Amino acid sequence: MKLPTENYLTQSARWPQQGQHILAQHDDDSVIVYQAYRPTTGDFAIANGRLGGPDFSFNRMSWIKPNFLWMMYRSGWGTKQGQEVTLGLRIRRSFFQSLLAQAVPSSFDPTRYTDEQAWKDAVVDSEVRLQWDPDHAPDGSKLERRAIQLGLRGDALRALAERDLLEVIDMSAFVDAQRGAALGDVANLLTPVEHVFKAGSR
Repeated sequence: MKLPTENYLTQSARWPQQGQHILAQHDDDSVIVYQAYRPTTGDFAIANGRLGGPDFSFNRMSWIKPNFLWMMYRSGWGTKQGQEVTLGLRIRRSFFQSLLAQAVPSSFDPTRYTDEQAWKDAVVDSEVRLQWDPDHAPDGSKLERRAIQLGLRGDALRALAERDLLEVIDMSAFVDAQRGAALGDVANLLTPVEHVFKAGSR
């Protein structure tokens, strides 16, 4: 597993404890986001370095998560049916920033839209959906901090699948190795190194 990792308790001590924050592993050129797939889809991506294959649909929205533990909550640490293969997708930082810039929230935000109809029109026109959800501890319990996920469709999804995808990282063995600590002795849990990502910054 190619991503730098660190003890979970060490990391969580420096992470914000509440509010909306994008926790991600990132550098000047790239951001890691996560998805979990059925074996046929995950194995295709690992073998070909892109998303696709007979079981991958470009006709529905696909959600990416920059926060590893949110992905683990969603997939049950790789145990839920259809989410057995965990992938780390290294995408261009500029692409990730463009997704944030064009994203439309999943629920009406009166600070961004004059009325609900304006928001609904934006939802119809946008290829990127933004949703803030409760972040979760390794054992699945809710935290006060909120984590982001982005839903992609259309050209944005195709860009994720191919043009702006730099690397596909198979994380399934790492997830399997860490599952016991996540649900038991969390003091020994390792997670990918993540820091707060600020949109527009370097």
